[in-house]
Amino acid sequence: MSFERPAIIRPPSEWRSYFLPLTSGCSNNTCTFCNYYGSRLRLRKVEEVLAEIDALALYKRHGITVANMHPLVYAVARGWDGQRVFLQDGDALVYPFPKLKQVLEHLNEKFPRLERVAAYATAKDILRRSVEELETLRELKLGILYMGVESGDEEVLQNVRKGVTYQEMVEAGRRVKEAGITLSVTVILGLAGPAGSARHALATAGILSAIDPDYAGALTLTLVPGTPLADQVRRGDFQLVTPFGSLEELKIIVENACFTNCFFSSMHASNYFTVRGRLPREKEQMLKDLESVLAKRDPSLLRPEYSRGL
Repeated sequence: MSFERPAIIRPPSEWRSYFLPLTSGCSNNTCTFCNYYGSRLRLRKVEEVLAEIDALALYKRHGITVANMHPLVYAVARGWDGQRVFLQDGDALVYPFPKLKQVLEHLNEKFPRLERVAAYATAKDILRRSVEELETLRELKLGILYMGVESGDEEVLQNVRKGVTYQEMVEAGRRVKEAGITLSVTVILGLAGPAGSARHALATAGILSAIDPDYAGALTLTLVPGTPLADQVRRGDFQLVTPFGSLEELKIIVENACFTNCFFSSMHASNYFTVRGRLPREKEQMLKDLESVLAKRDPSLLRPEYSRGL
């Protein structure tokens, strides 16, 4: 079966990147909240990836297009500055190491001004790679990996079928940092419902402290139609936290997480309120902002439900 190019799903910070698919879907397709739930992982032939890089280079240097190349290649390439590449899809690091190395070598050869390559990576994908292999990828400009942590609460991780443990995620984060690759992680507010809210928030602060990433982002649970968690909510088996309940969780995380030097934010479109800053340096101001909105309990201070998104 031929490889079908995936839709562009990317971290907000990768908006200027060229999106180069190595895979489609996700190897960990069991997470009950995720739009990749039930997706089938497909690996793209390395020859197709190299051909796309060649076509991209030809277009950027000479304005020449290649027949039968996907039109999205040129749609993205028109505004691309040649400096950053994001490897698709949900966990591109699962791509076989020798082929991934070949792709990065080819990118560096064709685009000498390339600054950074990025990818999503599951903890299991990272743990498939030795520190030495990750160092090799860093030398080829793999500069940042985005890992979904979601929660530090083992019960929550089991309930949402995350497929990894607290300790495995900590080890994966340690391995990325040891290799000198920037690590950005995300957690999800509201993932334990109201009953487990405080426990989830405290445990999540704990795992963030243990990983000590360069960047951390808090998202708020947003239901994806057709996922098991959306079905649980529809049946009444799972209760959503209130908007202010999600901010209580955010406050607990900011208050209790201990970082060396982490840019922490809740800027994602799923969130009801935004805080951002360097932790620990700006912790006091971030907590003041959260305490203020929690004290007022004024819904007009929050992002309206209709404008929240994934």
